[in-house]
Amino acid sequence: MLVAAPASGQGKTTVTAALARLHARAGRRVRVFKCGPDFLDPRWLAMASGAPVHSLDLWMNGEADCRARLHAAAREADLLIVEGVMGLFDGTPSAADLAAHFGLPVLAVIDARAMAGTFGALAYGLQHFQPGLPWFGVLANRVASERHAGMLEGALRDPAHWLGALPKGEDFTLPERHLGLVAADETQDALARLDAAADALAGTPLGRLSVAQLPQVFFEAAAAEAIAPLLAGRTIAIAHDAAFAFVYPANLEVLRSLGARLEFFSPLAGDALPECDAVWLPGGYPELHAEQLAACTPLRDALVAHVAAGKPVWAECGGMMALYDTLVTADGQSHAMWGLLPGRVTVQKRLAALGPQQLALAGHSLRGHTFHYSLCDTPQPVAARTTRPNTDAGGEAVYVRGTLRASYFHAWFASSPEATARLFDAAPIGFPHDDR
Repeated sequence: MLVAAPASGQGKTTVTAALARLHARAGRRVRVFKCGPDFLDPRWLAMASGAPVHSLDLWMNGEADCRARLHAAAREADLLIVEGVMGLFDGTPSAADLAAHFGLPVLAVIDARAMAGTFGALAYGLQHFQPGLPWFGVLANRVASERHAGMLEGALRDPAHWLGALPKGEDFTLPERHLGLVAADETQDALARLDAAADALAGTPLGRLSVAQLPQVFFEAAAAEAIAPLLAGRTIAIAHDAAFAFVYPANLEVLRSLGARLEFFSPLAGDALPECDAVWLPGGYPELHAEQLAACTPLRDALVAHVAAGKPVWAECGGMMALYDTLVTADGQSHAMWGLLPGRVTVQKRLAALGPQQLALAGHSLRGHTFHYSLCDTPQPVAARTTRPNTDAGGEAVYVRGTLRASYFHAWFASSPEATARLFDAAPIGFPHDDR
């Protein structure tokens, strides 16, 4: 099924994680996917299901990649759940488009606080707004009492679509901060919260359904395209800790398929830069660890030497932020950073950019997205810009300084393994303003 909602903040992740945890702890094999680009929800869903969580997006992944991932998961799992993104019909393509394309019945989660009869109208509209949308039912969230739940159930046109109600529950509320949820592995009682959510769901009609009673969907196989080992024999060092945590598991799979050997290191733990041919600094929360990162002078010096030796660095969003001369946090505190890029980056309280993006590189299109609260002020020339889908309008800047490549752009490597290989190749990247 696809778990959707009328808007963000309705409780999709909580319900998806609760359902996954309920079945996983009963010994069933559960695979969860997240609709659209996301780094934080999947970490909760992975903890709940006990398996990696991949993104599904008809534009970013492409239809064939989505189909291949669903088919592969269906071969090994008892239950597949896809968590939607934003509201059911928000975005192009939307979660509803994904559901319709692959025949995924929709479970709508509706925050029913301060609502009674309108609950039925909202559920009816979600079901019928897009003709032919596969439908499973509706679950009310943050319900005040049993009497309130009865009013909501009575408001539905078809009582068979009632899948129950979850109460307001602080013990299973998932904590939030800027960019989204606090990561599961940063929350000390994360598993207890997931178990509490699963326990609450177990008492609903949805929680009492066996796997055999859930909708059955068939996924056709998709022909997998062979990936040439363009990075064979090369070692890529990847920063990986709470400051650099935004990594798609699928991106690691692509790098390994390209033949690369992956070495992970933690700047926050004081790790030295491993012996490597290339470095990847992924996105994350450098602003929350700015003081600690500023003290990583041995790593800074190693990165400077790495670039001086003509070895590539790909710095993505938060990874790029750590490379500027100065990082200013949202409370106005300035921190001297690693100085591989001139200028400063400032975290603001307002969202700066959001949406799908693509990067033309070496005759290929590398797809992905952008989502950040910070802004950079730099004299470094812009070497290239990403574009938004179906337009030539410029998106995120890409900066090139020697073999250093940096951008707010988060790349989905599977969209073009060939372009991905160029990011980690020492050869000139070929942008018009490459200042090597």
